[in-house]
Amino acid sequence: MDNKTFIETLSSRLDISLTTVSTMIESLREEFATQATELDSIVISGFGSFEPRLREERVSVHPASGKRLLVPPRIYLAFKQSPVLKQKINNKPS
Repeated sequence: MDNKTFIETLSSRLDISLTTVSTMIESLREEFATQATELDSIVISGFGSFEPRLREERVSVHPASGKRLLVPPRIYLAFKQSPVLKQKINNKPS
C-alpha cells in the first residue's frame, strides 16, 4: 500500500478529511524522529514498540575498488510487534 492509498483509507475509515489525516501522519513522523534522536522508545499498545538503536562507527571495504571507507554511526528504529498484533496476523484466515 502506498502513502496516498493509506491516507485515503484512513480518511474514509475515520470519516475525516484527507488534509487532517496527512497532518496527523506528518506529526507522527516528526514525533518518531524526535524520540529517536533522544534514544527514547515508543510503545503503541496492541501494535508494538519502536526502539532506537545506535549502529556504531565501522570500517567498510568498497567491493569494486577495494578502498576502505569509514561508515559514520547512525540511529535506526527497530520494531517489535506486540503479541496481540502477532496473534491477529497469524490467526487471520487466508
